[in-house]
Amino acid sequence: MTSLDLSPADPTGLKVDAVVVGVAQGDDGPVLLAGADRVDAALGGDLVRTLTALGAKGKADETTKVPGRGRKLKALVVLAVGVGKLKGGAPTLEQVRRAAGAASRALAGTGSAAYALPATDLEHVAAVAEGALLGAYSFGTYKSTDRTEPLGSVTVVTATAKGRGGRAARAVAERARTVAEAVALTRDWVNTPPRDLAPLAFADAAAAAAKDLKLDVQVLDDKALRKGGYGGILGVGQGSANPPRLVRIAYRGGGRGGKHVALVGKGITFDSGGLSLKPADAMVTMKCDMSGAAAVLAAVVAVAKLGPKVNVTAYAPMAENMPSGSAQRPSDVLTTYGGKTVEVLNTDAEGRLVLADALVRACEDSPDLVVDVATLTGACVVALGTRVSGIMANDDDVRDAVHAASERAGEQMWPLPLPDELREKLDSPVADIANVGERWGGALSAGIFLREFVSEGTRWAHLDIAGPAFNEGSAFGYTPKGGTGAAVRTLVRVVEDVAEGRLRP
Repeated sequence: MTSLDLSPADPTGLKVDAVVVGVAQGDDGPVLLAGADRVDAALGGDLVRTLTALGAKGKADETTKVPGRGRKLKALVVLAVGVGKLKGGAPTLEQVRRAAGAASRALAGTGSAAYALPATDLEHVAAVAEGALLGAYSFGTYKSTDRTEPLGSVTVVTATAKGRGGRAARAVAERARTVAEAVALTRDWVNTPPRDLAPLAFADAAAAAAKDLKLDVQVLDDKALRKGGYGGILGVGQGSANPPRLVRIAYRGGGRGGKHVALVGKGITFDSGGLSLKPADAMVTMKCDMSGAAAVLAAVVAVAKLGPKVNVTAYAPMAENMPSGSAQRPSDVLTTYGGKTVEVLNTDAEGRLVLADALVRACEDSPDLVVDVATLTGACVVALGTRVSGIMANDDDVRDAVHAASERAGEQMWPLPLPDELREKLDSPVADIANVGERWGGALSAGIFLREFVSEGTRWAHLDIAGPAFNEGSAFGYTPKGGTGAAVRTLVRVVEDVAEGRLRP
């Protein structure tokens, strides 16, 4: 992964291949941001004029390269990156984070770069570091030719790196590195072709990621799932030649009696829809249907490295949803873990079936808070688009606290309701509940279905990341094409909020 360092030095004197400066979109053209003054001076004070002549506007994600000049600037290239229009006179943390990511993407294949973006306080140092590392991601495992290497090293230029503030600056930079590594791990798993990441391989990869950390790893194979009565996971996986798994990874940073957060993630390693077969075009990206499981597993690995004083358990039910002679049929009834029966009216509404088992099992650990993450419904994408996740909860305070955590993490999420009147639409004449209701409000009905498997008195939030988990369009900011690592940063922030008392389960 791209290396990270901090420097309090004048960016013009750093021996790097490129120096990154920020520009905002002004009424009359680009406007230099804090941190660019010395670079501008080294270029004779005409950086704005040069950028304007090259057509730069300062729009978000816009990058413009200018040659360095001799002895006054050791870098060969100056890269100006836009943050867009300012509100309140200074860029927001997300504008800075996104600009740093766009710069890293533009510098792919470059050996080293110094980021002279606004980083006057610890929050902005963290934003620059995180954005730069997230933007430097690449997935070239399966490329035999034309593989572009990511930016080699990042140096964040900030005055906070010296004096008494140096230790704090290094701490936030280290946190940024750890979180970025977790996001990259999630992206790698999501981008891996499904033939190479069936449930067994995914479970093995999760165990490998947890190795050498203070984590307890448990993997239930299909025999153990059958013995334990995990009918939801088994029902979804029974049509595949690749048997299902349930992975449980536990971090015990809070000690006996400490606060406990359970994270549950949907891990459908490929979703054909089962006998309720998807159209061919809709299957192309269905390797991403395990994004929720990838997020919770990577998040608990990051938490173990960060060491907050809280207990965290991640549950990842993994199955491949395939059509075959052994696949579950519409109108089959499954008995989920804990005994509740579900009539399967649509085999393509499979994520909620594996989550049902995992939610009941997670609640047996008596957590103070349960957060599940899933690429659950196309309806959520219709409602919120491809860049915003939905948040539902059985407690308004929890929903609001998770939303606040997502905003601080820089991930777009929006609160959605769980209308009680939709529950009757899930009634079944032959089972305790059906796995689908009416067409309207599909994301909400899915949330209501999941709520049925959360024990009474347990505070719970559900994140539907169906839109942001996989980027089918062009890369933007620090977000690449393909797997995005959605929800990892929010989950880590939620865990830290519980540990620090900002979120009180």
